[in-house]
Amino acid sequence: MKILVVAEQRDNKFKKPAFEAVRAARNAADQTGSEVIALVIGGAVESIAPSLGGYGANKVLVAQDARLASYAPRAYAKLIASAARSQQADVVFLSATSMGKDLAPRVAVKLEAGLASDCTALVVESGALVATRPLYAGKTTAQVSIKSAFKVFTLRPNVFAAGETSGATAPVETMGIELDEKDLACVVRETKQTSGKLDVAEADIIVTGGRGLKGPENFGMIEQLADALGGAVGASRAVVDAGWRPHDEQVGQTGKTVSPSLYIAVAVSGAIQHLAGMSSSKYIVAINKDKDAPIFQVASYGIVGDAFDIVPALTAEVKKLLGKN
Repeated sequence: MKILVVAEQRDNKFKKPAFEAVRAARNAADQTGSEVIALVIGGAVESIAPSLGGYGANKVLVAQDARLASYAPRAYAKLIASAARSQQADVVFLSATSMGKDLAPRVAVKLEAGLASDCTALVVESGALVATRPLYAGKTTAQVSIKSAFKVFTLRPNVFAAGETSGATAPVETMGIELDEKDLACVVRETKQTSGKLDVAEADIIVTGGRGLKGPENFGMIEQLADALGGAVGASRAVVDAGWRPHDEQVGQTGKTVSPSLYIAVAVSGAIQHLAGMSSSKYIVAINKDKDAPIFQVASYGIVGDAFDIVPALTAEVKKLLGKN
């Protein structure tokens, strides 16, 4: 077994899930005595590539071209499939980010590979990878093995620990690029977020507000608590549909799936579609005035009360404990 890991980057900086995927590949490869090859695609990424050695990559392939600075699905999928074949890698890892979820089925089709998506655990049994993945909106899980010659897995962010870098570097090999204009034709416009806020899919702490906050003007207290904790702001589907918050903050089955260490749900009822996106969080704190709200069924800790009283008081205590007053 040889594993090719697609290390996702933005603006020539690796995303946290890239390190998690490389480390997960290293852990699997160590059990079979196999090799981990990382693939970095972008406009000017050669300088950051060697650092993946610190997370376990034996070698890093670089597909570098100014035309690849912006994500181009056809081009990226073509390069990943080409790299898997040229390196004789029978297993491909991608992060289950927005980009990874878009790329994985494209790559699987090109490689005629089976696909296990949104994996939350990996084990090696008899030399083969067996993945655990949620089913039915997280109500149950399945252990999945893939029988095809090529195998593609996407790994849920914040589930596989990246650990600390060893400081080692990996040798870098430049990959030949053969792209047609049609491979780049999908890119129409790229809109970049400039606010600097944390992405809920990658944040270790998330504070999510629901419809019980009554209006967008009340999300200020959610932002204040998230800021005090050093976390990200999330939102339920009802909030996003009402136009109170942007879609990139939506947590749930039709939004982003998250697995932070701490998830605080404020005035969120806990519909099954929302639970599907956050039930794998390590610790869940629910704040709701309805003691029968479904969110309490999955909560590690629950507070029954008015969020407008509890959240400001909680924020004040957090600031006091962390010396942020």
